[in-house]
Parts: sequence; structure tokens; C-alpha cells
Amino acid sequence: MSPYVGRHGLSGQDAVFLSTFEKQLDAKRRIVLPVEFRALTAGPFDGVFCFPAIEADCIEGGGQALFETYKGLIEELPFGDPLRTALETSVYGDMVRLSFDTAGRITLPESLCEMLGLTDWVSVVGMGDRFQIWPRDAYKAHRDRQRQISRADFSAYRTQQRLARGTAAS
Repeated sequence: MSPYVGRHGLSGQDAVFLSTFEKQLDAKRRIVLPVEFRALTAGPFDGVFCFPAIEADCIEGGGQALFETYKGLIEELPFGDPLRTALETSVYGDMVRLSFDTAGRITLPESLCEMLGLTDWVSVVGMGDRFQIWPRDAYKAHRDRQRQISRADFSAYRTQQRLARGTAAS
């Protein structure tokens, strides 16, 4: 199965980043992104936008659509709002455009690698409209925590949905 799939099972404009890949950084901090991920990042240049994720200690990346999503979220806030300033600093200030070389590799900036502890093996994780790059061991721990949260909260969420549907039907 392809690591990207559209809402209706077809790859295309509504395609999403799926799956997790373990990759090794080379001595120059280069990493080959899966070909399916590269296909989803089409935009004004041949590469990806990357920056430190806001909610986790990893790199968040994607194509023009991800950039536009963050731009839209930031622009919803009034100029001078402390949250807007924080997001502008965190997203725009730390964002880099990484072009693909002829082998489909990107070179991660040394500053991001140092900040996030990316030294050898990394996990490249599809997150729907974006992907994340984690230190491999840190991702395994994060994935385990996320599974615990999913298990604990999913049942309550489904119950809430059923109650909402039942109330709406009354």
C-alpha cells in the first residue's frame, strides 16, 4: 500500500502523508524523504518547509499547503497579539526551505539537528497534512504515549459523539 492516500482511496490533490519510516542521517545531515512524501510537497520550489514543531521536540515539515495553513492561522490573530508574535517567531523565524537534491535528499540545518537531538537514526512520521522528523528513540517513546492517550480518550470521545447524535435526534 502506498504511504499516501486520498480521502476516497486515491492519490491526488487530497492526498495525505501516511506511515513511519526509519532513515539514517549521513555525515552531512542529509536524509532521503520517501518518494511519496516528495510528491506531496509540490509547490513553488522543489523542496519542503521545515521548522521546530510547536507541540513536540521534532521537526515539522510539509509543502506549500502546510505553509499556507500556518500562515492562515497566524493571520487570524490581530497584529501585536502576544500569541501571534510567538507563532511568527516560532514558525516563520525558525522555518527553513530545504530543496531536494538529485537523489531526493534534503540537508537538515545543523541548528535544528542540535536543537532537537537529531544525530543518527531518525523517524519520518506521516501526520496527514504534514510530516515530522524525530530522533528515533524519542519517537518510539512519543508514539507509546500517544497510543496510551488514544486508548484512554477514544472511548469517551465516541460516547460523547453518540450522546450528541442522540440529543440532536430528539
